[in-house]
Amino acid sequence: MTRPWTEVAAGILLRADGRMLLSSRPPGKPYEGYWEFPGGKIEAGESVEQALRRELQEELGITIAAAQRWKVTEHDYPHALVRLHWCKVFEWRGEFEMREGQSMAWQTWPPTVRPLLPGAFPVLKMLAQEWGLPFDAAALGG
Repeated sequence: MTRPWTEVAAGILLRADGRMLLSSRPPGKPYEGYWEFPGGKIEAGESVEQALRRELQEELGITIAAAQRWKVTEHDYPHALVRLHWCKVFEWRGEFEMREGQSMAWQTWPPTVRPLLPGAFPVLKMLAQEWGLPFDAAALGG
């Protein structure tokens, strides 16, 4: 029996200084403590941008401006078959609040937080290629 896809909106929040936001998976969720790009499940009737806006408000307490749809990747986790809709976000308002007990870190390249969520590696590779930077999955713990 084939498992259904879990559709997820994921945000790559980028500051003017080039740093990207990673957050840790909250307590009680699969891969607790792993670092990822923030986001969450797309609910019925939501667009990718609507879901990302809702999730970042619920999880981080911020309101994003436009979300630039960028790439789609898929990852087969033991607990779910996930399709990730990646969006770049350059503007937001509000103060960051870690509303689910997670942590956050603004990262330069290469990111130094560990462990990184396996589903993040394809997009990290694409970002490195876009930025003309080396990508070494083993050095990132993958």
